[in-house]
Amino acid sequence: MIFNKDTAKRTAEVLLQINAIKLNAKTPFTWASGWKSPIYCDNRVILSFPATRNYVREEMANYIEKEYGKPDVIAGVATGAIGIGMLVAEYLNLPFIYVRPTAKGHGRKNQIEGFIEAGQNVVVIEDLISTGQSSLNAVTALKDAGITVKGMVAIFTYDFEIAKENFQKHNIRLNTLSDYNNLLEQALDTNYITAKESQTLSEWNTNPSEWNPHN
Repeated sequence: MIFNKDTAKRTAEVLLQINAIKLNAKTPFTWASGWKSPIYCDNRVILSFPATRNYVREEMANYIEKEYGKPDVIAGVATGAIGIGMLVAEYLNLPFIYVRPTAKGHGRKNQIEGFIEAGQNVVVIEDLISTGQSSLNAVTALKDAGITVKGMVAIFTYDFEIAKENFQKHNIRLNTLSDYNNLLEQALDTNYITAKESQTLSEWNTNPSEWNPHN
């Protein structure tokens, strides 16, 4: 669920402006999964643009405080959400931790990095939601450590049905600054894409694993 419509459109606008999100229906990108995609999102680019990162930090922080009150700790999902998670924690004057995909194989063999105790509560920060699986792996690690996860806040979601199902199954509330539908609306409104390209992008979103740009 998006924070609100105005925030969703504004976030889509700034992500397109800094090329954090690239749309190209004619020459698709190839994801690590092997999927062909007319969209590529790299929200780490946000950290290189002070005005944009401040906007994202403040929108996230204000939403967290309004909806959850101040949690004990802010947790970022490694590696993409470490930077923005730290900025949100700093803005709220809260401790910060981050969660690795898996425990380290050496040293203290931590999966959760930073100081937190069982019984404390967190809001988890994520940069991007696709299927949601890696994000929910972090939630599971936190819960296994006796930590209460109040919810997850992300910058952007592709809004795949599989992600919605995964979050429902884990009973985790997800809210995002923007989502795929608002991105397409904003891109079309500003002539970033044509109506035909918008249709192609919508078709991809309904079945991304089987989408073929040559069909």
